[in-house]
Amino acid sequence: MKARIIDGKRIAAEMREALKERVKSLGHVGLAVIIVGENPASKVYVRNKEKACIEAGIHSEVIALPETTEQDELLERIRALNLDSKIHGILVQLPLPAHIDSRKALDSISAEKDVDGFHPFNVGSLLLGNPGLQPCTPHGVMKMLEREKVEIRGKHAVIVGASNIVGKPMAIMLLHQGATITICNSKTKDLARHTRDADILVVAVGRPNLVTGDMIKEGAVVIDVGMNRLESGKLAGDVDFESASGRASMITPVPGGVGPMTIAMLLENAVEAAARSKRG
Repeated sequence: MKARIIDGKRIAAEMREALKERVKSLGHVGLAVIIVGENPASKVYVRNKEKACIEAGIHSEVIALPETTEQDELLERIRALNLDSKIHGILVQLPLPAHIDSRKALDSISAEKDVDGFHPFNVGSLLLGNPGLQPCTPHGVMKMLEREKVEIRGKHAVIVGASNIVGKPMAIMLLHQGATITICNSKTKDLARHTRDADILVVAVGRPNLVTGDMIKEGAVVIDVGMNRLESGKLAGDVDFESASGRASMITPVPGGVGPMTIAMLLENAVEAAARSKRG
């Protein structure tokens, strides 16, 4: 058996095309991205987000601050954007310089403009089953599963990685859809014993090729959230794609799987925030 590829690039493109119509109907959608410092990867991410915004007709405002920016100045910038009626979404690109408290910065973004879905209010709403703006990567995974008509109810979903950005919200989203959940982390003993029991396996730890084909149940749906650059310069996921493809029924590639969906969901959150602001 050879796994069917879940084409995140195609699904994201279709979603972004549909978003253009929503943006037109709303008249104006504004997204502000704050980047502090000169982190090369962050600069690439911000450029990609800006390009995606422009293509969707969303007004994109990039605020680039020097590495030496003090926390109070960053918080003041965020406060000003919170009050700006032309800005519907605010994103602070991580990582921030070590002298800035990332949690304090993220918490200062208005929950109504928190397009990353990281604000405690949005996290709590998700937990209670009444989601507001949802974390982009796990929300993108849910959209992929929906588009591929993957049955979730009654299935065993195993998540490898317990981060606040992916692992924890991913577990909650799958739980709300009726899955039985197992979350594994760096302290989990005999990881393979758990992964082999998964009908749906989501891997998000940032360790290249951690999960191999012999760790996967025959016919499982495998979602690889990892994005790792090898010494050779090539990109690799957290799942060994070749060996996993021989066991899984469906699998996401790296690149071209979850990555494009994350940006698509960021745009969707910005549009949703604009729509909610107009509804009052």
